[in-house]
Amino acid sequence: MRTKLRLLGKAVGFCSLLVLTLLAVSFVFLPKNNHQAFGVHADEAPAGGIQGEPENSIDVLVLGDSEAYSSISPMQLWDTHGFTSYLCSTSGQPLYDSYRLLRQSLERQRPKVVILETNAIFRPYTLRDAIFARAGMLFSVLRYHDRWKDLHINDLRRPSSTWTDDFKGYRYNPGVDPARTTSYMQPNGASEPIPTLNEICLQEMLTLCEQSGAQLTLVSTPSTINWNHARHESIAAFAKAYDLPYLDLNTLPDQIGIDWQTDTRDKGDHLNHRGAVKVTQFLGNYLTEHFDLPDHREEEAYAPWSRALARYQTIAR
Repeated sequence: MRTKLRLLGKAVGFCSLLVLTLLAVSFVFLPKNNHQAFGVHADEAPAGGIQGEPENSIDVLVLGDSEAYSSISPMQLWDTHGFTSYLCSTSGQPLYDSYRLLRQSLERQRPKVVILETNAIFRPYTLRDAIFARAGMLFSVLRYHDRWKDLHINDLRRPSSTWTDDFKGYRYNPGVDPARTTSYMQPNGASEPIPTLNEICLQEMLTLCEQSGAQLTLVSTPSTINWNHARHESIAAFAKAYDLPYLDLNTLPDQIGIDWQTDTRDKGDHLNHRGAVKVTQFLGNYLTEHFDLPDHREEEAYAPWSRALARYQTIAR
């Protein structure tokens, strides 16, 4: 018995030492500011800009992949309605990353609405991927291990976040490349269930939103490549089961006015800026009609948003 207890004690001691070592190394490897120049991954930098926003200043948080950051313009929402929004969207975002970004954002923000663009819900991943992602939330060295060659004495100091993106995560793209079809939402009897791991992750995200007082809202932005009637039915069923608002913009062509000859940059995969303007206009009206969102445009504390808008308008015309 003593031998077994001695072995158990050694195992516990080894594991404790390993965890403490990983935590210490992770502190060093963690970028010390939220800008790409400090080691933040290039595609994550615009999304990470939310960490530079003042605490409790974001009214609407948007999560999702490139469909989100190609379709929704926070600066347009600010200009038209005066509420603040931010896109924590990254290319090919798996749902476990949506969960990580939601959890990270809720540490400093208390949005009234959390929008999840639904394309990410159908992106499959393995249990191993999910476990590694959760470990990376605790041990940042797993996510930033490639920073070893760029480490500096300054990496021993505490991290801070001082940068934010003028476009608030939106990726401006004026390119035009027409879509080949416009009948992509026709029912054909097919079904596409939500992957099990993604449904579990969705439930976890819903719990986080409920705990923070945010309304999780599902939004499907227009895409002839990524969306169809089968996916719509699956998301509609999930939304009904959990009493969530669901807005499928693919089912509202007349109201939004998307022209697939002029409003996509890559044959219907993503919208271009012209298409994003239309989607943002419709979404802004929907949000102000269904949620009690404030208008901050006359508040001195939000003057940086008005200055960011001026810079945004010099590019996104």
